Amino acid sequence: MDVLFKLDSNPIVHRSLGNNPVQKRSESKKYIKDCVDKYEEYGICRLAVIEKKSKAFIGWSGLRFINDYSYNGKTNFYDVGYRLMPEYWNNGFATEAGRASIDFGFNTLNLDVIYGITEQSNIASAKALLKIGLKYIENFKHKNDSILNWYSIKNPKL
Repeated sequence: MDVLFKLDSNPIVHRSLGNNPVQKRSESKKYIKDCVDKYEEYGICRLAVIEKKSKAFIGWSGLRFINDYSYNGKTNFYDVGYRLMPEYWNNGFATEAGRASIDFGFNTLNLDVIYGITEQSNIASAKALLKIGLKYIENFKHKNDSILNWYSIKNPKL
């Protein structure tokens, strides 16, 4: 939990995530519980990303079933996402983890479509989504007046 708190309390990490880093370890603990609950109910949620060489926790990635928030007027969808420690940015980890997530979603879960969301200002995250095959659909205003970009990819086997 301490490494997740270190990630999610980092203001640099949250610069393009609504500038709302967590303030208490209990918030990280709640996020972990939410992921465990999602995993138990839907068979998927975000997973720890571990750097192979050092075995260090560098962030999280994966699919998440979004049914507790509304984005762009939509709920009940699978979202691919990632969040990494800044010292691991621009090394291809988000792309590698994102591709594995898309592969799992289509080939194991047999999903029809997977979505992705980034803040409009988060160019690096947008590039990672495009590299893993998602297509930009549109932007939309979110609840805190931030502008988010909406992406999707359809299962090529369907």
